[in-house]
Amino acid sequence: MPEYISAYAFIVLRVGAGMLFFVAYYFLFNREKISDKSDYLKLAIAAFFGVSLNMTAFFKGLSMTSAINASVLMLLAPVFVVIFNAIGYKKNIKPLVYLGIVVAFIGAVLLVDVVNFSFSDSGVWGDLLVMLNATSYAFYLFYVTRLLKKYKATTITMYLFIFGFIYVLPIGARDLLVVEWSALPTKAVFAMGYVIAGITILAYLLNAWALQNSNSTTVGSYIYLQPLLATLIAVSLGMDHLTWDKLGFGLLIVLGLWLVNKGR
Repeated sequence: MPEYISAYAFIVLRVGAGMLFFVAYYFLFNREKISDKSDYLKLAIAAFFGVSLNMTAFFKGLSMTSAINASVLMLLAPVFVVIFNAIGYKKNIKPLVYLGIVVAFIGAVLLVDVVNFSFSDSGVWGDLLVMLNATSYAFYLFYVTRLLKKYKATTITMYLFIFGFIYVLPIGARDLLVVEWSALPTKAVFAMGYVIAGITILAYLLNAWALQNSNSTTVGSYIYLQPLLATLIAVSLGMDHLTWDKLGFGLLIVLGLWLVNKGR
């Protein structure tokens, strides 16, 4: 993006491909029925926050702000998950969980180079959209957990993508129609395929499975592994160098996640 495909067209491609995959899987292997008709509305709400608003706010926000700002603001998602759980379920979250999230947050913020973060006049709307993305994703993790207690992860994920596709199609359909598919180089095709198969289909499926077998606070806290994994991949490919401070920040993230799991 944006050389070969626009952001909104890419979102439609991602969600549409995910929908086709999960619908095919559902009819071939699953066929679980929705027992309560009111759950369709709940699925539509979950899809809006977890697929449509989540993706569009982030892509649009990223185009208006810096990658550093976006990386830092995305790290607010686990904090919002804890807030939604504390309010929505009226649960007393153990102090160890709060401590773990704070420790992991500090490590992740330091790792993504927070010193370059700035609320500039030109990028403040982009920053707000990325914050909206983080809040939307956090609410999705909190909200969809109730549905995952009743239905299979593949069933939930299929309906998320069906409703999500309905939401995003009007936004990116026009851009998708003007993509010159025959002119796409192999690198672009591979990148699109990876995003669709790995970051869309596999990630959402594993996310739903994790929520069924854990809780939204724990699942959300693992977002802090993203900057650590990105650093390790960059180092392994020779695109970055491992330094003592990066190692220390990474250990803070691991320590924080350990505290979150210990305090569950």
